[in-house]
Amino acid sequence: MLVIPNALDVFEDSERKTNGILDKCKDLQELGFETQILDLRNYFNKEDELRRYLQDYNSFYVLGGNVFVLRQAMKLSGFDNYLNDISKLDNYLYAGFSAGICVLAKDLHGIHLADKPEKDPYNYGNIIWDGIGIIDYMPVPHFDTPEHPESHLMYDVVKYLQDNNLPYQTLRDGDVIIEPVKNRTLK
Repeated sequence: MLVIPNALDVFEDSERKTNGILDKCKDLQELGFETQILDLRNYFNKEDELRRYLQDYNSFYVLGGNVFVLRQAMKLSGFDNYLNDISKLDNYLYAGFSAGICVLAKDLHGIHLADKPEKDPYNYGNIIWDGIGIIDYMPVPHFDTPEHPESHLMYDVVKYLQDNNLPYQTLRDGDVIIEPVKNRTLK
């Protein structure tokens, strides 16, 4: 399983950040997954090279952090195009939490009330408001989870989404969403 930590690129590299990423890998390994870290920064403007690398993998675990930074990393590497190409196949797994699932929505408006869209560690220069578009609603993580420091912000996100008639689904920490593959009949 490839672990994608780029939502954390909003934070400076540190031992704490590295240990946090390694802890997530350890959690997955304890569940029986072999893990490899994929830093999308290594593939900026190298989409063909990324696609060749990804041929050996069919599962991804995308960490939380900043949705807009993750979206930039996905665009700059071409991982967004790759995800859209494989999203109709039945032999892949995309898992993640927080920013790692929010980025799958069609539209990132609303989540800007919890994340900072102006963060630009790659000097991309533009905020990307379009999500990957694999799901047609905004997942709202950490909702009504008082122990999470961003939980209180999610009420504003929900209000924005309601006021703008944008579809959403709230998630308390520990909740899971399983989405079947689009355009395929499950047997």
